[in-house]
Amino acid sequence: MNPLCSRCNLVVYPTEKVNCLDKYWHKGCFSCEVCKMTLNMKNYKGFEKRPYCNAHYPKSSFTCVTDTPENLRLKQQSKIQSQVLYREDFEKNKGKGFSVVADTPEMQRIKKTQDQISNVSVTKISTPFTPLVCAYQQPAAPQNYHYDPAPEPARQAAAAPPPGAGVRPSLSKLQESEDLAVYDYSAADEDEVSFMDGDVIVDVQQIDEGWMYGRVERTGQQGMLPANYVEAI
Repeated sequence: MNPLCSRCNLVVYPTEKVNCLDKYWHKGCFSCEVCKMTLNMKNYKGFEKRPYCNAHYPKSSFTCVTDTPENLRLKQQSKIQSQVLYREDFEKNKGKGFSVVADTPEMQRIKKTQDQISNVSVTKISTPFTPLVCAYQQPAAPQNYHYDPAPEPARQAAAAPPPGAGVRPSLSKLQESEDLAVYDYSAADEDEVSFMDGDVIVDVQQIDEGWMYGRVERTGQQGMLPANYVEAI
């Protein structure tokens, strides 16, 4: 059974049939919807399953949509859905690694060129050496620091000589008595006598104010001894 023409609704026979835009047309009926210019398969443009020429093809116009609360909500929802899809795709492909690229002749040539570029030596530009001249600075004159030493403390008077010190006079003006030693004394010379505190000195003979001659009753030794080490009994 032969189909009907979409323009004139008459039977279309195979010899004059044009199958386009999911419809059947007579060759003479396949024309522009506006100017009725006969079209063919090379110069037609379809819009909503209707043929048009290039001059009368409908121009699509865009409508500006305001950011209403509903549109903002839909926009946010679409963004969330896209992020969810991206996350799912990422989790699905995670761990699969990178795809292996075959070493084709072109890839080998590019790799060789990159190796040659990386191995090019950089020409070193030598700069002339300029000696560094240091200006000589004369050392500053030494500063004279005047130092006033602190005055030495006045020396104390020489201590009195210990008992028995001094020049021993010769035996003269002998006065015999008996004394008691009040200090220990060690003989400093051969003609002196040693004694201890509490010893009794007998046969005492006064020589002068500093020395006397006597015998230690405890030891029996006799000789010279300092007068200020004994007291009269």
